[in-house]
Amino acid sequence: MKIVGVAACTVGIAHTYIAQEKLENAAKKAGHEIHVETQGTIGIENELTAEQISQADVVILAVDVKISGRERFEGKRIVQVPTEVAVKSPSKLIEKVEEVVVQQ
Repeated sequence: MKIVGVAACTVGIAHTYIAQEKLENAAKKAGHEIHVETQGTIGIENELTAEQISQADVVILAVDVKISGRERFEGKRIVQVPTEVAVKSPSKLIEKVEEVVVQQ
């Protein structure tokens, strides 16, 4: 499965990057390809390409704030959770995403 995501917390520092790392590790461990963009205090990093988005089976938004460019994901399956979920239960989140993709 191909996954793209965005991580953004209210402060834009710690949880943004922890969520990114946890999601990447959990997805790779489950055998999936993942790319996670961060939107933090220093702006957008690891910006997702149009190609990555178009090829993605699902989008994970681990966000606590409004993000830039949400319209890029129009028409995609989106799973949105607070960053805390991605930080504390990344493997369960990936399992949930797998269920969402299989159901549709």
